[in-house]
Amino acid sequence: MNIRPLIEIDYQIIASIYKKGIDTGIATFETEVPNWNDWNKKFILNCRFVVEIDSIVVGWSALSLVSDRKVYSGVVENTIYIDPNYQGRNIGKLLLKHHITESEKLGFWTLQAAIFPQNKASITLHKSCRFRIIGFREKIAKRNGIWHDNILMERRSNLF
Repeated sequence: MNIRPLIEIDYQIIASIYKKGIDTGIATFETEVPNWNDWNKKFILNCRFVVEIDSIVVGWSALSLVSDRKVYSGVVENTIYIDPNYQGRNIGKLLLKHHITESEKLGFWTLQAAIFPQNKASITLHKSCRFRIIGFREKIAKRNGIWHDNILMERRSNLF
């Protein structure tokens, strides 16, 4: 297994993995995969990773700013997707731990996640990496015309 920075040439495969997450209906409010330019604008350039097994990309993670205000410069939202064919093998945990380590090197002190309550695997993954539940947003947004809730989780770095 190899974890390395995500580069533009990876986009076709990570978009495919993202689409599989979208299709579950419990991974994101997005209903379509964005194009590379829109995706690239959303995520912080120097904190995006892919995980490979036998040179095949099987998952990805990235961070996005929660605010452009200077006071929140160390607070980001994490996104992680593992191809369903590779889930349940601790790949997500290894990738998320790597992402945490690398994000701390860049000065991020809080990682947060907003997860559908039905997405038990993601909640479990985040808990295993010291994220804690800090809240619940009832009917925070609609997906395909249906209101959905989110569990709010965060992980605070010990380094700051």
